[in-house]
Amino acid sequence: MVKKDWALDTLCVHGSEGIDPHTGAVSTPIYQSSTFAFRNAEHGEKLFKGEASGYIYSRLGNPTEDCLEREMAFLEGGEAALALASGMAAEAALILTLCGSGDNYVSSVTVYGGTHAMNIGFMPRMGIEAREVRATHLDEVEAAIDERTKLIFIETPANPTLDIIDIAGCARIAREYNIYLVVDNTFATPVLQRPLEMGADFIIHSATKYIGGHGDTVAGIIVGPKDMLLRVRKETLHHIGNCISPFNAWLLLRGLKTLAVRMRRHCENAMRVAQYLSFHPKVKAIYYPGLRQHPGHELAARQMSDFGGMLAFDIKGAREDGKKIMDAVELCTLAVSLGDCDTLICHPASTTQSSYTAEQLAQAGISETLIRLSVGIEDPKDICSDLGQALKRI
Repeated sequence: MVKKDWALDTLCVHGSEGIDPHTGAVSTPIYQSSTFAFRNAEHGEKLFKGEASGYIYSRLGNPTEDCLEREMAFLEGGEAALALASGMAAEAALILTLCGSGDNYVSSVTVYGGTHAMNIGFMPRMGIEAREVRATHLDEVEAAIDERTKLIFIETPANPTLDIIDIAGCARIAREYNIYLVVDNTFATPVLQRPLEMGADFIIHSATKYIGGHGDTVAGIIVGPKDMLLRVRKETLHHIGNCISPFNAWLLLRGLKTLAVRMRRHCENAMRVAQYLSFHPKVKAIYYPGLRQHPGHELAARQMSDFGGMLAFDIKGAREDGKKIMDAVELCTLAVSLGDCDTLICHPASTTQSSYTAEQLAQAGISETLIRLSVGIEDPKDICSDLGQALKRI
């Protein structure tokens, strides 16, 4: 029997139902089947009409996927969840369901590069306009809204600058204009930040990152109202087919069991590394919301329980010096993505944010000497030592 007053650490391990209620399995089974048999012709007809519960075809739903969706909704405090093939699949499916041709949405300008590319490239082809603004300035968010605006989309902490956006403030604006607020909670996870409790309507995760936690799967999650997620499933997912595989759903369920303990280690290590870099003579600026000098520190302290495992820093030098550091690290892995047990390092201007023009990079506060670090769970002394020897090369 799972008790809702248990701590989140306990709930991550035991989930909403504990053992599998059908088989007694402690680990949720992988239902690696593309199709499911009907009891009889009438049963199949009722399933297709939505008059009976059950499974038809894994593109439309699968028992392992259902378990993942139930646990993600449970941990985020939402009514329901929907699992998809990637974080970008989750973003696109939600926006395509909420917006039609001629509509628009307001997005923070400092977002994952793939999201920005979708905003400026793909969505306009669908007749949908994305209006990118500095969402740290609530007046800019409100000024971008008109009668065809359907939602506000924000990332906080933002990728890659670690900007902190006022979730409750954005929620007030969304309520005033009767539109939805969507929060990308990838960097924080439900362990560190609870957007629905601050007024958000939907939460997006690139579950590839901290939810999975081991760099071995790609997936996305949407959490929100049950009726709306049913719309996303029927109106978009069923037609586009961007479904999650049963095996990937199982990997994410496995990742959830250690999520809380991993996030604590990521946070502890990131603080140690941020403190080290803040005093390094080759570092021009450090961006980590746990540091008091970060402009979003007080807001982050109010809306997060800890400050996360992501940080960024500007080096003294030129773009080529950033590449020198990339080539000099020995412990840190030069790779995109984030949230792995390993420490990952990248140069956003040439990789994850390469879809931005020079002008857009400046508007988003991303310099060509910015380096992003996903701090892993190794010994923090070893991480700092590796960064130190790499910084000596410039």
